[in-house]
Amino acid sequence: MKHPLARVATRADLRAIIGEWRQAGLRIGFVPTMGALHQGHLSLVGAALETCDRVVASIFINPRQFAPGEDLDVYPRMLDEDCDKLHAAGCHLAYCPSEPEMYPEGSLTNVRVETLSDLLDGGPRPHFFYGVATIVARLFIHVRPDVAVFGQKDYQQLQIIKRMTRDLGFEIEIIGAPTARHSDGLAHSSRNLYLSAKDRRGASGLFASLHRARTRIETGTKIEVALAEARNYLAKCGFSKIDYVTATHPETLETLPEAEAKKGAEGRLLGAGWFGKTRLIDNIAFRRPD
Repeated sequence: MKHPLARVATRADLRAIIGEWRQAGLRIGFVPTMGALHQGHLSLVGAALETCDRVVASIFINPRQFAPGEDLDVYPRMLDEDCDKLHAAGCHLAYCPSEPEMYPEGSLTNVRVETLSDLLDGGPRPHFFYGVATIVARLFIHVRPDVAVFGQKDYQQLQIIKRMTRDLGFEIEIIGAPTARHSDGLAHSSRNLYLSAKDRRGASGLFASLHRARTRIETGTKIEVALAEARNYLAKCGFSKIDYVTATHPETLETLPEAEAKKGAEGRLLGAGWFGKTRLIDNIAFRRPD
């Protein structure tokens, strides 16, 4: 049975459809994904629909984002279900390329955004953002959208994509869509599937800790004091390991020291930690009062 959402697997077929849209003067939005879609992904489609006439979503499990020993082989693959969700969300086309389509035989060209890729999550996983920038650049060339939408939950990734887009001269507007959350504040993530009901209650403490730290900083508490309180709270919630809880410049992601967080200064609080075997990340903006 033919699926209601149009799918293409090759760059040529993709270009044929997008070419027709271009001739009609339509504005094209793009949402890149690795599948295993949840409400967070679908909210990105909604954000693209707000400013675009047509929306393309890609589904491609990028092998270059996985290091040896990581879960590439067991990563969820549910193409039909994902396409059902995209169709219901209003997406117009799914681009589902093969690995050879994205990485032709003998491919040697990669993209790396220096400095930003080495901070925070880039420290323990130096391969990750290297793979992200490379695949997104290739997808941009294939799709040639007017707008591309990424979630703010993956805040470091968003800043890397913005910098890459600017540095390489892609004429694409990058939109950072707000993080989609459950009622308890936990950010939507495919990794939430690994959490039990009991774990979920503790895991929601990540957002709660960052939210409280923001309130403390915005009411005059020193940054490091607020961060220490957040780390202590995560430990009480049951986080087995805290990778980082930090305050950074919103674009460079460099640590924002107290001396630079003057009146009116804006920053980003980012946290990452392990609840059992599940690693969670989250972030929130803050602004020192004038």
